[in-house]
Amino acid sequence: MTLLSVNLNKIAVLRNSRGGDEPSIIQAAQTCIEAGCGGITVHPRPDQRHVLPDDVRALAAMLRGRVEYNIEGNPFAPARSNYPGLISLAREVKPTQVTLVPDGDGQITSDHGFDLQNDIERLRPLVDELREIGCRVSLFVDAGAEGFEHAAAIGVQRIEIYTGPYAHAFAEGDAREVLASCAETARRAQQAGLAVNAGHDLSQANLGTFRAAIPGLAEVSIGHALIGEALYEGLATTVRNYLQILR
Repeated sequence: MTLLSVNLNKIAVLRNSRGGDEPSIIQAAQTCIEAGCGGITVHPRPDQRHVLPDDVRALAAMLRGRVEYNIEGNPFAPARSNYPGLISLAREVKPTQVTLVPDGDGQITSDHGFDLQNDIERLRPLVDELREIGCRVSLFVDAGAEGFEHAAAIGVQRIEIYTGPYAHAFAEGDAREVLASCAETARRAQQAGLAVNAGHDLSQANLGTFRAAIPGLAEVSIGHALIGEALYEGLATTVRNYLQILR
């Protein structure tokens, strides 16, 4: 079955808006695990507007040996203030997977993937370092991306397809073209020896259609929609709803 990794960034956003420790990102992770999710995702950013480096460390201690731990981020963003940099955080906590994302401070959320033709040599030493740490390495890519053989050659093991355009097209009523592009991207990545993850704006409404179109989908990372839906149905119930869709 496709693994569900729950992104907890929005829990941290809510906590940070008030200060203090509530709602607890650790308790949220515990609830998701007890409901059956297979992984927890966080995306620490240098501006620390949601998940903080100390959250990353606390989750690592709590999750180890229980479910997969996926840390997302821009490997080229320099350290600042209390943010030590993505690679340094990975060296500290040794997550299961690191998903490299080319996002910047000016982005509200991730909105594009790497250009594998032009970025691959910059990524090579970072992938080497993450593999030496013991992390699985995934690259965030757009549907229609090319150059998967180059990614595989430098040690990348997975891609994560950016599904924002798919979710938008689905909401507009016709996702056939973009869904076909996602499926073809997944097929070419798999032919190059890479496993395929997906994430961004996936929801209970659109996940089933996407999952059916992508044979061998390894993992979905879902946060914004899942946490929003949980406001109405509860976190554990919502996680179980997603797992049922993936089954």
